[in-house]
Amino acid sequence: MKTRLIVSFIILVFIKINLVAQNNKKSVKQKSSENQSYLLSDVSYINDAVFMGRRDSIAAPYIFPSIGYYDKSGFFVDGSASYLVGSEENRVDLFLISAGYIFTSNEFSGGISGTKYFFNDDSYNVRSEIVGDITGMVSYDFQVAEVTLMASTYLNNGDSADIFAGFILDHTFNSSDNSFLLSPTVSLYAGSQYFYQEYYSTSRLGNRKGQGKGSGSSSLSAPVMVEIEEVSKFNILNVELSLPLQYYHDQFIFSFNPILALPQTSSTIITEETTITEDLESVFYFSIGISYWFNTKKVN
Repeated sequence: MKTRLIVSFIILVFIKINLVAQNNKKSVKQKSSENQSYLLSDVSYINDAVFMGRRDSIAAPYIFPSIGYYDKSGFFVDGSASYLVGSEENRVDLFLISAGYIFTSNEFSGGISGTKYFFNDDSYNVRSEIVGDITGMVSYDFQVAEVTLMASTYLNNGDSADIFAGFILDHTFNSSDNSFLLSPTVSLYAGSQYFYQEYYSTSRLGNRKGQGKGSGSSSLSAPVMVEIEEVSKFNILNVELSLPLQYYHDQFIFSFNPILALPQTSSTIITEETTITEDLESVFYFSIGISYWFNTKKVN
């Protein structure tokens, strides 16, 4: 399982849109030698944009192609574009690019990455006010299960950055020929909510940025001032249960990832006229994709 741990870092940059594409990088490393560099291309679909168990009142389904280069030294760079699909709004909603370094040593693995986000000005994605992140993590393989700890900071359009931490427990089951992988996973995430306050200030409570789906009246009105009570407090925000599946055929990877998000710690949203306490509900969403990978060089 050591090779799988090398790429668990990339998988757990979970806040990126391209969840399935990142999950497939784990599979690639199981199939390829550790002394090989490779390219991975992917086209995936996700039926809604969910972050920390939060989402917009309007579904944000995406088709997102991505491509990345993963060097045998541990350095990598990855980019993707997310195309919003729907009956009324169809547009490229997000570009992102990531770069970083991953390592492995016996049963340990870990790494660090930085990601830059370029959201469409009219995006109502719950992450649409995030401009970048720095994420680090470390994993240990106990054979019966892999335990991963992660920490990240997310920069928003506002003045304050969010700090997040995560605890992930998973185990991968392989078919006898290693062509099929199943990875039951339990994840717990905690952090602050500046990203959520910025999102509410631009995309909810009458503050829609664009005039597309869900924007309401086209007449201009004064923005609703929004604050979230104890926005800086470090709380448990989300528990997720997921069951990533991957199937290999030659250099192709077919993937499916159903996820149940159980959001925690309801936010108290304060405006000039009212105070609202969220009624959080569990969210089921999924992603499906196809990837192609190939090695670029080998070490003798």
